Amino acid sequence: MSLIRFEGVSKSFVRSSGRVLIRSLLMEKLRGEAVKPFYALKNVSFTIGEGETVGVIGRNGAGKSTLLSLVAGISFPDEGTVTVEGRVAALLELGSGFHGDLTGRENVILNASLLGLSRSRTMEKLEEIIDFSGVGDFINEPLRTYSSGMMMRLAFSVAIHVDPAFLIIDEVLAVGDAAFQAKCHDKIQQFRRAGKGLLIVSHAGRTIEQLCERALWLDHGKLVMDGKTREVVEAYAYAGESAVQA
Repeated sequence: MSLIRFEGVSKSFVRSSGRVLIRSLLMEKLRGEAVKPFYALKNVSFTIGEGETVGVIGRNGAGKSTLLSLVAGISFPDEGTVTVEGRVAALLELGSGFHGDLTGRENVILNASLLGLSRSRTMEKLEEIIDFSGVGDFINEPLRTYSSGMMMRLAFSVAIHVDPAFLIIDEVLAVGDAAFQAKCHDKIQQFRRAGKGLLIVSHAGRTIEQLCERALWLDHGKLVMDGKTREVVEAYAYAGESAVQA
């Protein structure tokens, strides 16, 4: 059964350069010139099945974060269709879905609700989420007093405990100390053994190889390769070395 399906998906944006852009857009409109879009993704198609663990690699600007935002339902394609089945928990940006004036405990309840967990189920899981996060007594302090590492720990703890069918991670595990990163990796392995799916972006090929059985390589918004993780990571690394030598 497929949980995620991209069919001919394209997503474009208008390049932004502040005040110059506004003036340029007005002049182009008066002259009847079409504004050329920047394609973050161009005609991308793939399917991810139930329980698959998939990594996404590519250089900065390749379209990785755009792809994840489409899966999470934060943005929508200009062309093609994106189909997602089941509950998805996404860690796309540090502190996303949190409110700085609310306490850590209040943010856990709010974030779990945003991820589709009922209030009764949230209250059952609350202490387990707090304990895993390791933020201690800060759980009753406003989130604005938290360090970036503490926010990440709390966000990850909520996401991994709301029982999603699919977990999406965008490089946020790079934040935090080594002990908590190891704890996260252990939890993700448990998540995998339970037959849940994982979609993760990481610039570290080693992380992708450790956590994912399959990888997608994006370059300038296009899907260059889709296959076994080691094969894709090696091809991507070779392409990078060739570009440097050239």
